[in-house]
Amino acid sequence: MKKAVLYINQFFGQIGGEEKADYAPEIREGKVGPGAAYSGAGLDAEITHTIICGDNYMGSNTEKAVSEILSMLADKQFDIFIAGPAFQAGRYGVACGTICKAVAEKYKVPVITSMNVENPGVEMFKQDMYILKGGNISSKMREDVAAVTKLANKILNGEEIGCADEEGYFGRGIRRQVWRKDGKPAYERMVDMLVKKLNGEPFETELPIPEPDRVPIAPALKDLSKARIAMMTTGGIVPVDNPDRIQSASATRWGRYDISDMDKLEGGVFKTIHAGFDPAAANADPNRIMPIDAMKTLLKEGVYGSLHPYFYSTVGTGTTQAEAKRMADEIIPYLQEDNVDAVIMIST
Repeated sequence: MKKAVLYINQFFGQIGGEEKADYAPEIREGKVGPGAAYSGAGLDAEITHTIICGDNYMGSNTEKAVSEILSMLADKQFDIFIAGPAFQAGRYGVACGTICKAVAEKYKVPVITSMNVENPGVEMFKQDMYILKGGNISSKMREDVAAVTKLANKILNGEEIGCADEEGYFGRGIRRQVWRKDGKPAYERMVDMLVKKLNGEPFETELPIPEPDRVPIAPALKDLSKARIAMMTTGGIVPVDNPDRIQSASATRWGRYDISDMDKLEGGVFKTIHAGFDPAAANADPNRIMPIDAMKTLLKEGVYGSLHPYFYSTVGTGTTQAEAKRMADEIIPYLQEDNVDAVIMIST
């Protein structure tokens, strides 16, 4: 029977939650966590080893983590490498994509993973591997594992892999010619699409053109000593009563808070409502996430010109790109009105 290696994070590896996110890579024999689900879904390979690595460890020590994991695999025989599913968890998705790409390049074996469309790992790695279109939360585990297993079995058995829409993976920007089963010539298909378009009916082009979604890099500040700076965070720092009712995940709201008369943010006055990390340190000292104390000190030292009198806050975990863009569009007028030159965005 063919063999597979599974990669999962500290949570699905049953090590712990956010407090174990710095967990160094470990390899175990056999199935751990989702491994049982893959076997139950009929994977045509035995999961001989499971690699567990903390999301923060991979994100903060990427080269080291990748090197350690590749070394763990050096004496292992495997026919496919599976990671996740990663759902909408951004750090997990990026970790899955990072290690899958490294394994494919080093050991020349097929790799496969699953992520939600909002996971940043999709855009980063979809051209490098098969990424199945997955659910947004772990309750979708069974469906996501089944989808990965179906495509993995095709790969393992040397079957032809269909297009992205047929197989359920994100398009990789690869085009290839195929013979149509209906034998319908191009001119007939073109006329059918044109008629539908003229009648306002839905139709699907055979040559979709990707829409570029690139944000131009802002020019560098010419003179920081005269610049007006604004502060933002996706770390969920808010007044303790959370007056704007910002959600702790998948946020659709943001807040704007006056800091003009403050030299720092006080614990017990401000807190974090972010659901993606242990809040204890941030609640004890909110400046760890929104460093107003440091910015006020630098202002007194003349490092920069002036500080916008408000900071802006929302929660990044699970927040969609569309909602993030909408919130940014709502915030920007405040910055323009105050002639802000640059923004410091503090994430977590």
